[in-house]
Amino acid sequence: MSKLSNLKSDLHKLSDPKKSQILQGFFKTGKGEYGEGDVFLGVTVPQSRAIAKKYQCLSFEEIKELLKSKFHEERLTALLILVHIYQKNPDKKLIDFYLAHTKHINNWDLVDLTAPKILGNYLLNENREILYKLARSGSLWEKRIAIISTLAFIVNSQFKDTIKLSEILLTEKHDLMHKAVGWMLREMGKRDKAVLEAFLKKHYKQMPRTALRYAIEKFPEEVRQKYLQGKI
Repeated sequence: MSKLSNLKSDLHKLSDPKKSQILQGFFKTGKGEYGEGDVFLGVTVPQSRAIAKKYQCLSFEEIKELLKSKFHEERLTALLILVHIYQKNPDKKLIDFYLAHTKHINNWDLVDLTAPKILGNYLLNENREILYKLARSGSLWEKRIAIISTLAFIVNSQFKDTIKLSEILLTEKHDLMHKAVGWMLREMGKRDKAVLEAFLKKHYKQMPRTALRYAIEKFPEEVRQKYLQGKI
């Protein structure tokens, strides 16, 4: 058996029908939902991480094949392998590969577990225009990749792109984008509350309710209520 066949075999051995059913609902895989058609094996993220570590020597062609899988955990494992490869060799070839396959990075966990560690980390010292292109694309997941990638900047106390991308994405209709923007704003506020407050002063009355709730989650309850009631 090939390494790829062995990886798939290892994953499928861990399949749990009960967990699969729970995950199918949690990740909204029903008709018309954001994860429509996604199929889960019922494998946990720690289990997927262990298998990714075991098979991190897969070739790009094998990873590409795995990324095309209908099984969510196979795509996740492929992406976690990319994280391993990137951490050992942060080469632009891997970034190009990641960006060329965004259509397979098609659920929020796949974005959140990889975008900051791969694309965000790479862009720390590079031109970041690609994030603005992604933010203006027609893909929900590319938009989420754009804003979640900025977590790598936030932990390095670089906030400009988080602010600019949040302003671009504030008018998005999807709840997953409201959560993503609010989350990044909250992370920014943990490191510089004044920067977050300046953003909120300008935008909080127009922000989607979910984004605002996420952004102010760490504020004292009295202050949170003032924001929610529009009394700041």
